[in-house]
Amino acid sequence: MDKKTVTIFVNTNPHEWPKDEISYEQVVKLEVPGFPQDPEITYSVKFTRGHGDKPEGVLTKGTSVKVKEGMRFSVSETGQS
Repeated sequence: MDKKTVTIFVNTNPHEWPKDEISYEQVVKLEVPGFPQDPEITYSVKFTRGHGDKPEGVLTKGTSVKVKEGMRFSVSETGQS
């Protein structure tokens, strides 16, 4: 049984992803393949074009969101404040 995939965009770059959920960590790894586990470096992850009940929002460490075709994610380094 092949799992359906959707195309999501992370900082405008397309990625095929299983039609399921994606976590904060998975989104960051798509943008930053060597995603460091350094506590001094944090990332802000925002999404748009999500499902009707949650069309936009913010992902934080340890959270995930259901993906859909054409969903867009924005990843930016925030550092430590």
